[in-house]
Amino acid sequence: MQRIILYKSGMLSATIFLVMTMVACTKNFEKYNTDTTGVTDAQLLPDFNSIGAFFPSMEQSLIPMNDPTTADIGEYLQAGNYSGYIGSGAIGVDNRTYYHLTSWDTYSLFNLSYNNIMSPLAELRRRNAEEISPDFWAVALIIKVAGLHKATDTYGPIPYSQFGLGGTSVPYDSQQSIYTQMFTELDTAASTLLAYTTLHPGVMPFQKFDVIYGGDYTKWLKLANSLRLRLAMHIVKVDLPTAKMQAEKALDPANGGVLEANSDNAVVTGQYNWLAGAAFLWGDIRSGGAILSYMNGYNDPRMSILFAPSTILPGVYIGIRAGSQISSQAVYNTFSNFNGTTFTTTTPGVYMNTAEVFFLRAEGVLRGWNMGGGTAQQYYESGINMSFAQWGVPGAAAAYIADGTSRPADFTDPVLSINSSPALSQITIQWKEGAPDEEKLERIITQKWLANFPNGTEAWSTFRRTGYPKLFPVVVNNSGGTVNTAIQIKREWYPSTEYNVNSAEVTKAVSTLLGGPDNGGTRLWWDINAPNF
Repeated sequence: MQRIILYKSGMLSATIFLVMTMVACTKNFEKYNTDTTGVTDAQLLPDFNSIGAFFPSMEQSLIPMNDPTTADIGEYLQAGNYSGYIGSGAIGVDNRTYYHLTSWDTYSLFNLSYNNIMSPLAELRRRNAEEISPDFWAVALIIKVAGLHKATDTYGPIPYSQFGLGGTSVPYDSQQSIYTQMFTELDTAASTLLAYTTLHPGVMPFQKFDVIYGGDYTKWLKLANSLRLRLAMHIVKVDLPTAKMQAEKALDPANGGVLEANSDNAVVTGQYNWLAGAAFLWGDIRSGGAILSYMNGYNDPRMSILFAPSTILPGVYIGIRAGSQISSQAVYNTFSNFNGTTFTTTTPGVYMNTAEVFFLRAEGVLRGWNMGGGTAQQYYESGINMSFAQWGVPGAAAAYIADGTSRPADFTDPVLSINSSPALSQITIQWKEGAPDEEKLERIITQKWLANFPNGTEAWSTFRRTGYPKLFPVVVNNSGGTVNTAIQIKREWYPSTEYNVNSAEVTKAVSTLLGGPDNGGTRLWWDINAPNF
């Protein structure tokens, strides 16, 4: 079977340089992060530079936009593709069609998580950040959970509790254990920041290092609680009591609140936006067929903000279905691209938005939880309103919310009919209080999915957990039977390098996977085959 990697015209040497630099910097982490000008850590302490300097790159790794090939492959061509957000006209056999292309492992979310988040975190621990500045350490713990939950939700068991403690190998933690630790770390972070902001209102020692919230600890506290709510919902099928407890804890006003306005959105600044780079410079990605099927059917006003009309059918929005049979990349690159005004190489990335939190609250109410006193309908409609405001079309939300007839559109590929499909869902937009809970859940998750674009990792997690939104399966499945086309891919493979450098531990980790080997068809701990209610 042919193996390919998508080389970027005119960019190959730069990519090789970036990869070599990343490897070298990881290998010689302490060397390259030790000041050689004669200024000691003790001299840097008054301004917190000895620990603060690590934070910008850690924050920017929550959305890997500064790392071009990792963003392109790890974020968009994998999770973005699996979640229906992203399509690709590139020809080849790779992860997009469920074949583990090992040459992509270098650019994986796995490597990004350890090189750019866990390694700096270990150095912060070595420099006694927790003692020097507990408030800085609290933010570091939030970043750790924000980044590493994406990794465990992609692979399953990963190194977590013992990373950075020395030794020639690093044990893997079970995903259940990791979730327990993440909730505990969020406890520590939230209680620290709550105490700090109570004693020092308006004081922002972290300001010059913070590319997300400009040093505002009240917003970091809201993000910590919102992450708690997200993670609680992930485990609802496998540990309902803990999910309920953690979700209600997140919404307890005494704990500092959750994201409630678009000004609370976790927006990562100071990066090169490789969604735009991969689309407009490299031509690797295009709009997904699934998301445009829904948006076309709903006459969604956000569609023209996010995407551009195709040129193959001028004026028509048509994406590329995930796992399509491709005749020519040049032809499929005439399908809808992203809106080049909305997404430029300097557009900040959104790690988590307030709309998602309102949809999580709507689902929580549907499950009988205390989400702050509102109804599922109120939170559902607030989520839509918040998303429309985020994308600059707040005046269009009322009519959209009141639409009780529009449904997702059929998908028609104008080049190869084998890629076409009738719509898989008939879900409408308008809330129906008398509908069954399953229908209400599909309605909530569909709108949450639309509002979360382009956060593919979280959208993929939600799809695996709930089965919503209903996404077109791949047309071409190169998994050799290990991934069920109808069920769709369940996880990523561990990088092949782990079998070389951490063989015994990754082998043990594979033995703990939920009833299956290290392939894309094996479910995660929280992704059990059970009803939503």
